[in-house]
Amino acid sequence: MKGVFVTFEGGEGSGKTTHLKRLAHYLRDLGDEVVETRDPGGTTIGKEIRTLLLSPESAAISDSAELLLYEASRAQLVREVITPAIARGAVVLCDRFTDSTLAYQGFGRGLDLNLIRQLNLFTTGGLAPNLTILLDLNPRIGLERCTRGSRPGLTSRDRLEAEPLSFHQRIREGYLALAREEPERIRVMNAAMSMHEIEAAVRDEVGRLKGSRF
Repeated sequence: MKGVFVTFEGGEGSGKTTHLKRLAHYLRDLGDEVVETRDPGGTTIGKEIRTLLLSPESAAISDSAELLLYEASRAQLVREVITPAIARGAVVLCDRFTDSTLAYQGFGRGLDLNLIRQLNLFTTGGLAPNLTILLDLNPRIGLERCTRGSRPGLTSRDRLEAEPLSFHQRIREGYLALAREEPERIRVMNAAMSMHEIEAAVRDEVGRLKGSRF
């Protein structure tokens, strides 16, 4: 039986990682095999690319090089982690995926959306999430969360967090545009809700997905 692929998307400080981990814990308690991963990252190669992409020392990286590095990390992640896990029936939870590239490099950087879609298709082999949880938050609030260091281990902003507010506003607008294009897959949730409200809403969406597939 094929597994389930769920992605978490949103701007900086929206709580993606926190809610992915909460969902993973909940599903494991139900007896599911759960694979947690992130994009970029998730593999040895991906981790090296992630460090390069997010380091403030990589400020000189060009927009096109940035795009291709994200795609390279994703290609390895799909082949090495996501596809095998889905094939054996696991629930795969991924912190960011192709929608992030459209939002950040497309809407944020202004790169060609059709080109990005083609690259996404090439690097994933056509793999798409069954469900995407989009945690929508005013980017000003999200960046304030980053600045306060509300996330464990956070000491300073990474290269993308340090971009101007206008960049993050374009990303939010891009995410919402993508959600309007695919409302059945991308479920928008207000990231300003309480932790418990978001957690319950995420569980409901995943429960409906699992029910429809199993």
